[in-house]
Amino acid sequence: MTGSEAPSSFRLVYAPGVMPDKWVRLWNERQPDVPLTLTQVPAGTAQGLLLSGDADAGLVRLPVDRTVFSAIPLYTERTVVVVPKDHLVTAADEVTPEDLADDIVLHPLDDVLDWEALPGRPALERPATTADAVELVAAGIGVLVVPLSLARLHHRKDLTHRPLVDAPESSVALAWPEDATTDQVEDFIGIVRGRTVNSTRGRAQQQAPEKPRRADREGARKQQTAGRPTGGGRRKGTGGSSKNPRRGRPRRGW
Repeated sequence: MTGSEAPSSFRLVYAPGVMPDKWVRLWNERQPDVPLTLTQVPAGTAQGLLLSGDADAGLVRLPVDRTVFSAIPLYTERTVVVVPKDHLVTAADEVTPEDLADDIVLHPLDDVLDWEALPGRPALERPATTADAVELVAAGIGVLVVPLSLARLHHRKDLTHRPLVDAPESSVALAWPEDATTDQVEDFIGIVRGRTVNSTRGRAQQQAPEKPRRADREGARKQQTAGRPTGGGRRKGTGGSSKNPRRGRPRRGW
């Protein structure tokens, strides 16, 4: 890129509920000349955008196709059940799937949890989105099981949530096409991994000057001391201090 060209941007997509603010702030501090374009997309569309080249990297929910994507797992979320505030399970600190046996458990089409068998009773129809399912919970139609971040994203004053144990969990990862690992992707990898500005990020960087080896230091010291007068380093006529300053003086009273 020449000085006359505008800096390219780094295009990052992220799934609903994922909070990229901290990483975006660090990017803006370290890469002020490379704007970061941040776009929230439905969880199921992120991989298609990455493969089509419409995004450079994504904060996505696992799994991803590891034959075409590189991925760095970042964290795993706790799973919760969203219920009305007057629901019976609010009396407990955490809930088991068995506690939901008599409830209609809504299963939106954009669900990000990998269920083998959904707890509770199925609804007559699956809601199109998690947001639609939350509205149904508020209407008393059923309850909803989601990652904690999605419960917070769709928070309502008339709803609450409790941790659901023995349930699938959702993991978030940084993913990008394996054959498109650019310098900017490497920079963002360094940020999400907590590397400092001066740490190695897997691509060429300006190296700090190496400290001289011990043998080199010894040689330099010998060169500096060459030609100095010997004899303990004291020169004649410099008036060096005597161990007994009274020696050689006449004594009084003799």
